Amino acid sequence: MSTRVAVRPAVNAIGTVPSAVHRLSRHAITQWRRSLQLRVVTTTFLVSATVVALLGFFLMQQVANGLLRAKENAALTEAEAGLTVAQNQYQMSGGDSGDPRERSALLDQLASTLARRSGSAGLYEVIILYPSGADLGRASNAISPSSVPARLRETVRETRGNKPSHTYTQLYYDDNKRPVPGLVVGAPLGPYQLYHLFPLNEERETLALVQRLLTAVGAGLVLLLAAIAWIVTRQVVTPVRLAAQAAELLAAGRLEERLRVRGEDDLARLAASFNQMATNLQEKIRELEELSQVQRQFVSDVSHELRTPLTTVRIAADLLYEHRADFDPAVSRSAELLQNQLERFEALLTDLLEISRYDAGAATLDAESVDVRDVVLRAVGDTEQLAEQRDTKVVLRLPGLPCLAEVDGRRVERILRNLIVNAIEHGEGRDIIITAAADRDAIAVTVRDHGVGLRLGEPAQVFKRFWRADPARARRMGGTGLGLSIALEDAQLHGGWLQAWGEPGRGSQFRLSLPRVAGQRLRGSPLPLVPPEVELVRGRLRILQKEDAEQQPVGHER
Repeated sequence: MSTRVAVRPAVNAIGTVPSAVHRLSRHAITQWRRSLQLRVVTTTFLVSATVVALLGFFLMQQVANGLLRAKENAALTEAEAGLTVAQNQYQMSGGDSGDPRERSALLDQLASTLARRSGSAGLYEVIILYPSGADLGRASNAISPSSVPARLRETVRETRGNKPSHTYTQLYYDDNKRPVPGLVVGAPLGPYQLYHLFPLNEERETLALVQRLLTAVGAGLVLLLAAIAWIVTRQVVTPVRLAAQAAELLAAGRLEERLRVRGEDDLARLAASFNQMATNLQEKIRELEELSQVQRQFVSDVSHELRTPLTTVRIAADLLYEHRADFDPAVSRSAELLQNQLERFEALLTDLLEISRYDAGAATLDAESVDVRDVVLRAVGDTEQLAEQRDTKVVLRLPGLPCLAEVDGRRVERILRNLIVNAIEHGEGRDIIITAAADRDAIAVTVRDHGVGLRLGEPAQVFKRFWRADPARARRMGGTGLGLSIALEDAQLHGGWLQAWGEPGRGSQFRLSLPRVAGQRLRGSPLPLVPPEVELVRGRLRILQKEDAEQQPVGHER
């Protein structure tokens, strides 16, 4: 038990590492995408670091080659001089006599003479070898004969004359010192092989110092370039950010927002142009608002002013309509037409007055708890005579339990009445299905017709004022063209949705969704926007297409 308790926190801690890395990576990617300054500075830093690294590598190669060439020339010169001294001494001693003691004395003398030439600083070490092996010969300062590579020995053995050969290798010592890089120059000396071994410690230290200096200077240069890029981009990006913030404020409605103009450069001209654009935009919007206000006021005033003469005309028209039986047929028909057109005119005035209230922001919501089923029944009752005239059957699908909601019953009834009238007009005499449902947070009512339907893009246009799906098609029931627009305004006043779906030949469906509590945010609807039978057909079609694709042979063209 104790093991589990001890291991679980560690496992949890390990599990949090990938999530933390994921969050950091997402944050870095977000900052990279949003910050122009970060991208410029990072790009400058990476490019500068790459360029400095390449230049540093090139300079190091040049310095190393220069040092090695200088060392090689000096070593060859020194080795040739040492070889000359050794040859002179070898010839003065009479050469190799074959006597081991004389040969040993000769080797000691040659090694001592050449070692003294290297000076106290130990410019080089000396090794004298027989060609047959490394165990015979002499070496200075405990230098190991194994420091001479076998390839160089073979080269010296095959050399004709006194021309020295050289190579770079590691120098080893018999006193267990660490091997050091060195240059070995070898040449034949009678039956022997004379090798001068030059340690490269100073050159290695010089290269290390140059490398440190180049690294420090390169890092400083890269950081300096990054800092310069940051400063330069900040001078450019800061005004752009301020312009973006000002544009966002303008889009939010703060038309008085302006940029500060500093200097006379390109950014200053940009700020001045932005301010001029904002000023022109503010003036145009003010003009449009004034014009819109004048138009709304004009519509409202005309609608009110027409009420009085319309009432007088209505009284006269009603009188003529009541006595139409006493007139000849032509006058009687004229009285009926006058009555119908006056009713349409009154409906238009009523809709215009309602729209003007919404435009002026004077519409208010008188919410109370009502049963939506009763509202649906009243709306159906108001359109019952119209449905009978068009030989249209209205089918109700209402829940058995009350659907209580805090709504303005008058406005909801007007929404449903407009939807039903619209369905009767475009339903081609087929059945209209009205469905109501409720859940914990919302209530919904759908009005489904099986008429001409809506084409692609038309569900978003159907709520516009005076919009028609087919401009050439006349309104057969005398609608004003404002019913659905007013219905949408009523739904939005409740904080609800009014949405449309339709397909050519399959009819259309309108869905009204309202929150059950006034002022509550609507998050969903109890009823689908697309009719269930349409979704069922689509689902079966997808299944058939999938089965057909699975049965289709590979490479078969249909």
